[in-house]
Amino acid sequence: MHAAVYRGSSLIGVEEVPTPEIGPGEILVRVEACGICNTDLKKIEYNLLKPPRIFGHETAGVVAAVGSGVTKFRSGDRVVAFHHIPCLECFYCRRKVYAQCPIYKKVGITAGFDPAGGGFAQYVRVMDWIVERGVEKIPDAVSFERATLVEPLNTCLKAVVQCDPHPGEFVLIMGQGPIGLMFTMLVGRTGARIGATDTIASRLDLSLRCGAELAWNPRTVDVAAEVRNLTEGRGADLVIVAASGPGIVEQAMACSRPGSRILLFAQTATTERIEASGADVCVGERTLFGCYSASLDLQKESANLVFGGELPLEELISHRLPLVKIRSGIDLALHPGPKSLKIIVLPQRWI
Repeated sequence: MHAAVYRGSSLIGVEEVPTPEIGPGEILVRVEACGICNTDLKKIEYNLLKPPRIFGHETAGVVAAVGSGVTKFRSGDRVVAFHHIPCLECFYCRRKVYAQCPIYKKVGITAGFDPAGGGFAQYVRVMDWIVERGVEKIPDAVSFERATLVEPLNTCLKAVVQCDPHPGEFVLIMGQGPIGLMFTMLVGRTGARIGATDTIASRLDLSLRCGAELAWNPRTVDVAAEVRNLTEGRGADLVIVAASGPGIVEQAMACSRPGSRILLFAQTATTERIEASGADVCVGERTLFGCYSASLDLQKESANLVFGGELPLEELISHRLPLVKIRSGIDLALHPGPKSLKIIVLPQRWI
């Protein structure tokens, strides 16, 4: 089969590799679509993991073969697979902090080499504990491209549940890329008021269609002043930082009121550093916290939200590229243009 193999030094290219072999309790999935995720971009761009690897974890496809003992799935089933699933028995699982579970940290899907998701390949091996609890069937009417959004939507839904926006609160969502727009859609369902920021005009326009009340370019607008004007001089009740960059956490602080919550969602690389005034947190009684990865408890709900059509998720998909063009897709995701949002790789397509 063909796969996009990361070879280190930020290099990735399509190679011919063996099709994975499956064992008891496992399934082989023919990958029809896989989204390019920002966490994979960071791993490739900053060489965070030892090569070789086959990345890609927003994976949707068709079951091509099942191992002995598999009864929940059969060949021909359309499925989306999560690459992390917790054990439900350890210290962290008992406290529902699933992303810190040692089993959760093990990647359970591979296309070869050390498991790294494998969705940038024509076939992936889904291991037994993932098959047991981490695979959802895709309804016939739902496209594979839309189905790839189940995992990223789950991560956003987990964060929204954690930061708990209330009706009437003012929520500032910083960044309106695919993840930020998902936050805008989900927070909009809570009855909170939403302000959004981004530096790309088309994303600001889309945020208004996805539920934002107001949208600003922070390069041309004093966002903190605008938010204070809308909140009787206080600042935002909740700030969701859905983008990364120098100074963005300080900006979030400046836009928030005393006693507010500030959620860091995009600060996932160990090389990233943030600075904040101790007094802004302590004297200002702000809560600064992070949220990472998906929740097993929200797996069904996130799948239903994607499959049910309640959210305008199709508007997030801007590019569908064959596997051989993955490098251009990665470059576009790293340096987005005015019309680029979610980029989907189609491993079975060659042109």
